[in-house]
Amino acid sequence: MSKYDVIVLGSGPGGYVTAIRASQLGFKTAIVEKENLGGVCLNWGCIPTKALLKSAQVFEYLKHAEDYGLVAKKVEHDFDAVIKRSRGVADGMSKGVQFLMKKNKIDVLNGFGKLLPGKKIAVKGAHGDAAEYSADHIIIATGARSRELPSLPQDGKKVIGYREAMTLEKQPKKLIVVGSGAIGIEFAYFYNAMGTEVTVVEYLPNIVPVEDEDVSKQLERSFKKSGIKIKTSAEVTKVDTSGDGVKATVKTSKGEEVLEADIVLSAVGIKTNIEGIGLEDVGIAVDRDKIMVNDYYQTNIPGYYAIGDVTPGQALAHVASAEGILCVEKLAGMHVEPLDYGNIPGCTYCMPEVASVGLTEKQAREQGYDIKVGKFPFSASGKAKASGNAEGFVKVIFDAKYGEWLGCHMIGAGVTDMIAEAVVARKLETTGHEVLKAVHPHPTMSEAVMEAVADAYDEVIHL
Repeated sequence: MSKYDVIVLGSGPGGYVTAIRASQLGFKTAIVEKENLGGVCLNWGCIPTKALLKSAQVFEYLKHAEDYGLVAKKVEHDFDAVIKRSRGVADGMSKGVQFLMKKNKIDVLNGFGKLLPGKKIAVKGAHGDAAEYSADHIIIATGARSRELPSLPQDGKKVIGYREAMTLEKQPKKLIVVGSGAIGIEFAYFYNAMGTEVTVVEYLPNIVPVEDEDVSKQLERSFKKSGIKIKTSAEVTKVDTSGDGVKATVKTSKGEEVLEADIVLSAVGIKTNIEGIGLEDVGIAVDRDKIMVNDYYQTNIPGYYAIGDVTPGQALAHVASAEGILCVEKLAGMHVEPLDYGNIPGCTYCMPEVASVGLTEKQAREQGYDIKVGKFPFSASGKAKASGNAEGFVKVIFDAKYGEWLGCHMIGAGVTDMIAEAVVARKLETTGHEVLKAVHPHPTMSEAVMEAVADAYDEVIHL
């Protein structure tokens, strides 16, 4: 039996980052993967979806070339080529992770891993052969998959999840997207931009419901302007796939209606991959589909840890990576502090993009803060106007008493690359006054952050 210091189960952005950091810290490390290195994020999620979205964005630019004084005639798209490009990007990134494993001398154990008592793991290969390995520390990073609703069973053809949505052989003429979190919204944007007639059905009163209400309302306006139909406070109660397409029964406050489409995309959240991996055999505690861990990702059984989507924190790639690094640094005896889950940025890569960190205005008021709120529209930004992307705004929320930056919410072109300013500033406990007096370059989209802060403190110049 091969013995390691650390074995990581799962090679997504949580798992492979954890393995690399463990190796850097001197641990003899192995990683177990049943499919492709990189997990869902690199192969079926974060990375290939961004390739699809970029194709959609370029297509939209070409269609609006005349807005920039340019002429582009007979602009068309090749759906198969767009999908192929996305898969190529994913394959390249997965090969990159293979290189990183070799570079860091990490053993890759291909197969399905099952936890065993006594800090052991059995890995069953594709041909049914199994081998056992032991380690001082076993870290579970098996991630999650598309969640299925009883009223919306996925058949992989007419009712699909995100994996099928990325590799459709034929572009649907009509698509119903159920759920308006990041996954649902990004696919709604992509398919609409490609020419599909898209309807979004959201159970809650606002789309992107975790975002500030002002952002939700702006995105709904932008989507409706681009031709996407939005149904909020609505629920798909059943689907009929017996005909050529799909008939979805949608219940709203006005009653029931039947929507027809070629395909229904279910994007109603995730289900953790914790079945069959031996949690019960080892005695690892689970609550509401999540593995219970302490601040340093130790489970209730010594020697077994869990990070990423299988734990109660936010199900985001960058959260999984941060948790894994923190976990192994703690094992190495380094001084580490628990992750601040209140300072995790969230990003949605539709157009306009959405990015946020910290409290919404509603949450800040509910928590009893006396607040200062500032808002700066990109319509007043020289860079945004010059680039032809003047939709959206930056909104900031500060504690009026101490100047603490409580929240930052953005919607507009490129804001997913801008939100890190707020994350770092909040980490450093920067006050509104300090942000206001930090000189921002002109003309840039980022100066909208400074202008929004100025608005909060009644010092705004360009409004």
